[in-house]
Amino acid sequence: MPNPRARAHKHFRLDPVKIKRVQRVLNADTQTEAIERALDLVISEHEKNRLTAEANDRFVKSGIAIKDVYGTLRP
Repeated sequence: MPNPRARAHKHFRLDPVKIKRVQRVLNADTQTEAIERALDLVISEHEKNRLTAEANDRFVKSGIAIKDVYGTLRP
């Protein structure tokens, strides 16, 4: 979790039902913790997607030939 000194006091208009749902899903004690953990999850998911896309690009650009051993891929 981020350093407590790096926090900023912000005001947002958020759906209270969504906040409660996130709080329950993430088993967070407070609404602030729920929102922080949800944001952390979004950030980590974005990083995973970025790394996956980079790996896929490297694989495609490598020119490797894939052998269709089952005969199910179309040309």
